[in-house]
Amino acid sequence: MCACIPEGQLHPGLHQKNRGQQIQRDPPWFTFPTAEVIASCGFALSLLCFTGEIFMDLNSASTIVLQVLTQATSQDTAVLKPAEEQLKQWETQPGFYSVLLNIFTNHTLDVNVRWLAVLYFKNGIDRYWRRVAPHALSEEEKTTLRAGLITNFNEPVNQIATQISVLIAKVARVDCPRQWPELIPTLLESVKVQDDLRQHRALLTFYHVTKTLASKRLAADRKLFYDLASGIYSFACSLWNHHTDTFLQQVCTGNEAAATNSLERTLLSLKVLRKLTVHGFVEPHWSVEVMGFLHAVFERLKQFLECNSSPETLEAHKIKTAFFTYPTLMEICRRLVTHYFLLTKEELTMWEEDPEGFTVEETGGDSWKYSLRPCTEVLFIDIFHEYNQALTPVLLEMVRGLQGSTNMEDTSAILIKDAVYNAVGLAAYELFDSVDFDQWFKNQLLAELQVSHNRYKPIRRRVIWLIGQWISVKFKSDLRPMLYEAIRNLLQDQDLVVRIETATTLKLTVDDFEFRTDQFLPYLESMFTLLFQLLQEVTQCDTKMHVLHVLSCVIERVNMQIRPYVGCLVQYLPLLWKQSEEHNMLRCAILTTLIHLVQGLGTDSKNLYPFLLPVIQLSTDVSQPPHVYLLEDGLELWLVTLENSPCLTPELLRIFQNMSALLELSSENLKNCFKIINAYIFLSSSEFLQMYAADLCRSFCELLEDITTEGQVQVLKVVENVLKVNPVLGPQMFQPLLPSIFKGILDGERYPVVMSTYLGIVGRVLLQNASFFSLLLSQMACELGQELDQILSNMIEMWVDRMDNITQPERRKLSALALLSLLPSLNNVIQDKFCGIINISVEGLHDVMTEDPETGTYKDCMLMSHFEEPIATEDEEPPTEQDKRKKMLALKDPVHTVSLQQFVYEKLKAQQEILGEQGFQALMETVDTEIVAQLQEFLQGF
Repeated sequence: MCACIPEGQLHPGLHQKNRGQQIQRDPPWFTFPTAEVIASCGFALSLLCFTGEIFMDLNSASTIVLQVLTQATSQDTAVLKPAEEQLKQWETQPGFYSVLLNIFTNHTLDVNVRWLAVLYFKNGIDRYWRRVAPHALSEEEKTTLRAGLITNFNEPVNQIATQISVLIAKVARVDCPRQWPELIPTLLESVKVQDDLRQHRALLTFYHVTKTLASKRLAADRKLFYDLASGIYSFACSLWNHHTDTFLQQVCTGNEAAATNSLERTLLSLKVLRKLTVHGFVEPHWSVEVMGFLHAVFERLKQFLECNSSPETLEAHKIKTAFFTYPTLMEICRRLVTHYFLLTKEELTMWEEDPEGFTVEETGGDSWKYSLRPCTEVLFIDIFHEYNQALTPVLLEMVRGLQGSTNMEDTSAILIKDAVYNAVGLAAYELFDSVDFDQWFKNQLLAELQVSHNRYKPIRRRVIWLIGQWISVKFKSDLRPMLYEAIRNLLQDQDLVVRIETATTLKLTVDDFEFRTDQFLPYLESMFTLLFQLLQEVTQCDTKMHVLHVLSCVIERVNMQIRPYVGCLVQYLPLLWKQSEEHNMLRCAILTTLIHLVQGLGTDSKNLYPFLLPVIQLSTDVSQPPHVYLLEDGLELWLVTLENSPCLTPELLRIFQNMSALLELSSENLKNCFKIINAYIFLSSSEFLQMYAADLCRSFCELLEDITTEGQVQVLKVVENVLKVNPVLGPQMFQPLLPSIFKGILDGERYPVVMSTYLGIVGRVLLQNASFFSLLLSQMACELGQELDQILSNMIEMWVDRMDNITQPERRKLSALALLSLLPSLNNVIQDKFCGIINISVEGLHDVMTEDPETGTYKDCMLMSHFEEPIATEDEEPPTEQDKRKKMLALKDPVHTVSLQQFVYEKLKAQQEILGEQGFQALMETVDTEIVAQLQEFLQGF
């Protein structure tokens, strides 16, 4: 007899079904009566009388299917196997999914049987829901199923409820909103009901549907999701607010059970909002509703923290409140600023005697933990953040007390002003609404920067630092030219500390979101020259690194505009590299600068090769000790050098000798290594592959045995690129890898992204190198001990079955082209699979064909006829040489040069010619009539 299963718990041996035929299971731990049920299997078939599109008698059919599902949960393989075979046969029968719906929505039945029914239903959606699928469900049955799925959201078992939500989302991905317009309104109504169970299940479904619709990537689908988001966003916000309020009230009253339920609803509604916010708006920051929600999140966060406070925390809060009264806070603020922020005599002496050492002390990472003044600055920031409403008037009063000119002889007054300005910079974010910084900059700070007296240098340095703190907080774009003028002047200041601080503010200014290249260009030449002079003047390693980072930032932001001015830096960097042999961190800074230089120079970077390539060679050689520090930046430099290279040089080719050892490391740098390999393939595949293909293939074979799924995909994408660039020689060069890829397809690789890449590789070989594909097919038949036709049949069947694993439109079209390339054919296997090939072709046509609104005809949106030099806007980086190479490669790729519509027509016409009219009609009759109708619509005009 069956062991009892507690309500809400599932038999642990039942897991979600793969897209293959077998359901994965652990050893079952209970038994069913078997003999009678097994005997009834044959009789069951005779009772399953199908007529039209649904079962003749749903109740009797449900009874029979229920018996077989009960068998399929057995631990006795003699019972289990026939049951699974029977269910497999029924998968394609009209009405089967209506029966399954009837079973898993019947809460009186055994929970494990219902679990199995919902899994079969869900996997049936993957296989048979799409109109173009082989044995697709009829539109009439789908209409009935859609209505049944959203009739009641009252599933009592959590695991089954989740599966039902997921399968509703799967249907929504295909049918919502066009074939299922009532889904969203029904969900919105259902989440409002008072019944706790129905409300939760509806909300769970609402989340899974939103998540699934948000994941669609085609332009038309994105537009639909934008429309959906704008329509339901305010409702989703109100739903979240309602559940959050309910949760907070229940927490405060100590009702833990109810609070837990409300928290789950709060979390689900928040997840819905996250999907709507991230994927439902082109520019979410311009939406008042979105910004209102984001502000509300932070307010709610405070409430949650307060609610979760323990008695000890509340007591500590009382003590803190009692101590930090307004008079105490005011005194603390004044004392910190006027006593502890003051530059000491020792610091002023250091400023004079060791200016570079002084700037390093001021900005050194953890120095605040060991130095009094930096430590008090951290304390000030914390206190001001906590009590900003009380302390803002105090600080502003101190600022007002500094208006007017300062006596140059009064060192104490200068140091007080330095300290107060320091406080205003540290509290910039808290003072956002209280200080009109733009007016202050124009009316006072700018004038203070122009006071050139030597004793006033602490204020010049402090004011330019202060502007750097406010630049990303509140600083009008129109004022930037005035600031650039001031920075240019201060980079010529007589004091080195002021110049270094000015360079820091320049970096903050150009690295800001509001930076505009056109405003900066008039100052670029002089600024770059002054920064370079500063780089030469400073002597300490840390300071040189700092100035180099400023230069790098400027080069990065102005990109190609830097070309006329970098000659001096290009000449100096080899000398600096040589001098920094013992300073690896300085060398890292040089590498970063070189990366941005190469990007800015584009093809002109080839003039740097005599210096650049030895640097890359050293940085990426794992036998050299410095690689520990330099490898990451060295790989990045190697990559951008290749991306901007106009041609492959012998020296550039020779550096690749470092790659084999890098691949053996299997470190976090692998992704960049694969990018570098791809860059060589795009740059000059023939030369590169002739020299290194064998080594690469060997490395890849070793990697694929011990690498993550993501890593496998990266390796396979390299192989795919080789086949794209060199379809004739590529398969031969990477032949050792292909059998395992082919076998992965035959075995039904379970990871969709890996399967998609497998099919992309084999698709390339089949479409562009048919003779090699034949050899590979023969090799597989020999290795597996099977007939060649059987291998081909299994491959096509798995390809058709797993087409949904392929999400990229390019690969989907490639699959259609590849399978169509098997036509015309008299081969029985190919004719047996003709229906599947046509289904894939029609799916491909749906993916790529767009209707021309003017002519009403369809055209392939992936076709590319000629190369157009892309015009980069100010906000975009100009295309690299590699971008251009990829575009030129696309112009030779069948995916972008062959019209799928034309290809389908030509292949069908050729098939008709070799079979004759009667034979061809018989073949077409194996294809679903609805698919044929869609095909005829696409082929109008041929």
